[in-house]
Amino acid sequence: MAVAGRFSQKLFRLSLLKNVRVLQKAYASSFGDSTKRGMPGAYPKTEEERIAAAKKYNIRVEDYEPYPDDGLGWGDYPKMEKIHQDSRDPHADWDFPEERRNYGELLHIEEDFLKRYTPNSTKKYKYSHTQQAGMFFAVLGTLGFLFWLGSFYKFFPPVVPKQYPENNRIIPEFKMF
Repeated sequence: MAVAGRFSQKLFRLSLLKNVRVLQKAYASSFGDSTKRGMPGAYPKTEEERIAAAKKYNIRVEDYEPYPDDGLGWGDYPKMEKIHQDSRDPHADWDFPEERRNYGELLHIEEDFLKRYTPNSTKKYKYSHTQQAGMFFAVLGTLGFLFWLGSFYKFFPPVVPKQYPENNRIIPEFKMF
């Protein structure tokens, strides 16, 4: 009886291990291949290489423009517009709403700087930074001027001797302890 129990346990472990290995292979192949495909290749020098790179990144040939070959090593990766994740539509039906992007969407080469937990450097403000600084110092200067002006007009609450209903009446003080 004990031998049959040990045999069934070993069989169960082997089948479980086999299932885990199958899942690991499926998981690795689903991501491993797309990662290799998404890696930038050499900078396209001919029109055929350019067409192949556009097809590789699933972009129309007319829209494909690689980064300039200035030695930084971006290769054939397409040049994209910088759009911070906070600037994207929050009400759209995203596949990954926490990152505001869809499955298979091409990422910007500097995607780490465009995440939601980083400052939004691409946002267009209503007022420029010099206008904002001017408004800040205008409010600060106005308040400083008002405090300075108020220093000439001292305000003290009126103080008069305490009045009692009868003359020279002493009111006892109550002490708790």
